[in-house]
Formats: sequence, structure tokens, C-alpha cells
Amino acid sequence: MSYIGATPTIGAYHKLDSITCDGSTAYTMQLDSANFVPESVNHLIVSVNGVIQAPTDSFTVSGSTITFASALSSSDTIDFIMALGNVLDIGTPSDATVSSSKIIDGAVSLAKLSATGTKDATTFLRGDNTFASAGGGKIGQVVSTTFTGTESSTAKASSDTFTDSSVTASITPTATSSKIMVMATVNQGVSDGGNGLHIGRFTQAISGGSTTAVFVGATAGNRIETSSGRMDGMTDSSIFNSSFNFLLTPSTTSAVTVTYQFAIRGTSSQTAYINRNGGNHDSVENQRTASAITLMEVLA
Repeated sequence: MSYIGATPTIGAYHKLDSITCDGSTAYTMQLDSANFVPESVNHLIVSVNGVIQAPTDSFTVSGSTITFASALSSSDTIDFIMALGNVLDIGTPSDATVSSSKIIDGAVSLAKLSATGTKDATTFLRGDNTFASAGGGKIGQVVSTTFTGTESSTAKASSDTFTDSSVTASITPTATSSKIMVMATVNQGVSDGGNGLHIGRFTQAISGGSTTAVFVGATAGNRIETSSGRMDGMTDSSIFNSSFNFLLTPSTTSAVTVTYQFAIRGTSSQTAYINRNGGNHDSVENQRTASAITLMEVLA
């Protein structure tokens, strides 16, 4: 803050040098033998003959000169003159004098914190006085696709041929250390449960990279490596639901597409379906269903 004239002395409290009365009305005030100029007449506490004097009425001040309304004889005594600093400003508080109740709510902003690290809306202050990003399983983003139509496939899983379904979603991880949580539910049907088998698996396709089957069983001779398969015994009126939960580690920041593929087993001339049964009769005994897939980025 700027001032006209001398800058106010903050928090300065002084007992001025003793003054001997000599019958005059005006006396020079000094502090440690140097002339002293107070902030104003109202910044002085003056005691004469044991009586506190009223500023302006009993005395006035000009520079370092104090002038009393009446002359003081040699038998009068100026007990003391106390000079006060700028009493409207506390100045710099002493150590350990400011309690939490003296700080206005909301007065301490993020910019005032001196901890190391990046301080913004995405970080938190740790116990070691550093700002860090939240991690340890935090969900960074969620992508979900719901498919309400119907699809069919006559591809043969026995020849490792599958049909891509519309149960698919893409997500772009923000860090190579991120994992992708996959949650999917697929409603399946087959044209002839006695001779056919709906078989499904998931693939992971990385943009600009390879496509691989994921969440499938281990290699075991001629057995088909799949994510699901409906056993014989389904009829053409049956719909079977399969739910999936698994974690992928794509180690990339490129787009990752996860797709459910489906096929029919063996060499039978059957058809596998999604969201409908094999008979597909227009009656209240038959259904239309929905399938969905959700991808969640799990931050490391």
C-alpha cells in the first residue's frame, strides 16, 4: 500500500525519553536521544502528575514537538509518554500466534500450497508434502455399446473361422500402463440345439497393430480355444445368456477394439444367432434380447 509522506510504523510501541518540565508549554520528544516524530497526536499516551492527558484537548503535536495547553512548571512531572505505532495494522504476526480459527474459510487456495509436484484438479496432496496423480485402480474412462439387433453366423469354429458381431467397442488408453476391464453379456441362439453349438470368443485389435484372440482357453490338442460355448440340448426356441468379466493389458495408447466373435461348431450346416433364437417364430413364446459390452480404463 502506498502512503503520502512517511510510511506508518507498524506495531511500534515505545516509551520515550524522560522530559524535565521547566515552565514551558512546548517540549521536544526523543527516543534514545534522537528526535521522535509520532504517527499523530492520537498515537501518544501522556501522563502528567499521574493524570492521563486528552489528545488535542490537553496537548498537540507538531513534528517532534509536544505542546501542552497550559505551561508546566518545574514542580510538574511528565510521568511518561508512550508512543504507539500504526494501531490499525497488526503488521507481521509473531511466530505461533495465528490459530486456525483466525484464518478465513476458503482463504488458503491451491496456489498458496508450497508442496512439490504438479498441483491441479487431477492431483492430490500426499502425506510427504508432494502432489501426485491418483492411481491404484482409478477408472479413467468408460466406453459402452449396446446391440439390440439380431445377427447370424454359419462360420465353422472347427476351422478357426468366426464372424465378428456388433457386440464391439473401442477405447483409447491414456497410458501404456493402463489395463482394460471388459464386461460383456451376450444372448445366444442356435438353429438346431441337437446338432449345432453356438461358440463365441473375443478378440483384441490394436490400431496399427495385430488382432489376437483374448479370454480363451489354453491350447489342448484339437480342441477349439473359445470364450464360451452352449452345450447340446438347446432347442430352436432357446436363448442362452453368457456374461463375461476379464482384464486386458494392451500396453498401448493406440485405440483398442474388443469384439465378440461367434460361429457354429464342427461341420454341421447350422446357424448361430445373437439376440434371437433359432426358430424366430412370431409369437409371445419367443423373444428378442439385447447384448452389450463395456470397456473401462483402469489406471495403474
